[in-house]
Amino acid sequence: MTEAPFIGIQRHRLITDGGGVTTLAAFRDCTLRCAYCLNPQSLRQETPCQHLTPQQLYEQVKKDELYFLATDGGVCFGGGEPCLRTDFIEEFCKLCPKEWLITIETALNVPSDNIRKLQPFVTLWIVDIKDMNPTIYQSYTQRSNERVISNLKILSEARANVMIRVPQIPEYNTEADVNASIEQLKALGFSSFDKFTYITEINK
Repeated sequence: MTEAPFIGIQRHRLITDGGGVTTLAAFRDCTLRCAYCLNPQSLRQETPCQHLTPQQLYEQVKKDELYFLATDGGVCFGGGEPCLRTDFIEEFCKLCPKEWLITIETALNVPSDNIRKLQPFVTLWIVDIKDMNPTIYQSYTQRSNERVISNLKILSEARANVMIRVPQIPEYNTEADVNASIEQLKALGFSSFDKFTYITEINK
């Protein structure tokens, strides 16, 4: 059975990870190298991890099923980049009740086959877009955003439930860049956005 490393499992979260009471299951490993990484421990091989199978994770999180059902909550997969763990998430979703909300917090910078494979199981996608401008994106993440744009088109065509986080990143983009990203995303068919500013040492 598939096994995966988790840097943390947090119960009883509200608002930040989708609807209702949510358990956040955060994987290790990411495809990006962001200047202001929110979870740098996900990149460190020496980070203590809990290795679990889908069945073992299900046994841990099902203790909160009453909360999930009463509040339209469920499990949010984050990290790191959860879309690197498609087999694990698929196996897990086949174990849990259909009523659970399954949320993915992702940067979408993964092969498109990963997104297609997960699409039938995901209730809500929370996408951290960084910036739609390829030059800004490359500077901030050290990666290209070609895969991101391709995967956004897949989710748009599938009419998936997507909320996109569009940050203003100190020293990397401006409010005008953020607004330009939102306009591009609207042109792709998206309408739900979380516009905010990263809190860093630079702007404290």
